[in-house]
Amino acid sequence: MGKKLVMAQKRGETRALCLGVAMAVSAVIAYYVLCTTVLPLYQKSVWTQESTCHLIETNIRDQELLEGKKVPQYPCLWVNVSTMGRWAMLYLTEDTPDQNQQCSYIPHSLDNYQMARADVEKVRANFHELRVFYCFSATQENETSVLYQRLYGPQALLFSLFWPTFLLTGGLLIIAMVKLNRSLSILAAQK
Repeated sequence: MGKKLVMAQKRGETRALCLGVAMAVSAVIAYYVLCTTVLPLYQKSVWTQESTCHLIETNIRDQELLEGKKVPQYPCLWVNVSTMGRWAMLYLTEDTPDQNQQCSYIPHSLDNYQMARADVEKVRANFHELRVFYCFSATQENETSVLYQRLYGPQALLFSLFWPTFLLTGGLLIIAMVKLNRSLSILAAQK
């Protein structure tokens, strides 16, 4: 009976040790992936200066003239603001100018025009309700655009690093508990 108990205990310790090592290795891989993807985006971000934006005007653009024909497009919101004594174009995030430089806000659902228009109207009403809000500007003097929110800010970086840190801590804790259990059982067997 004692020999079966010892064998079962060793199998359990081996499995727990493998779990702890797997968790630690997974955390190291996650750290590597995050340090090669998210960290460079955070370091390259020029939108570091937080300032106050005052709403000047908003406009919904939903049709574009193309070779004399009106081509229906998705509705997008164009917002002009005043910040630090100059006029600027407001973009929702860092990715918005890459999608369309003429739009401050692009609706998420572009399949249904009516839903997209309602979404843009709701965001426009929110801006008119706020009038004054915090935004992020670049440190360059000649920059004519600002961001409403940063995708690659400090909070995003901390949130990205939370789970790998939790996984690494848990894995190392399991390994430490298995080693402590083995040393305590050896001490108990010697007495």
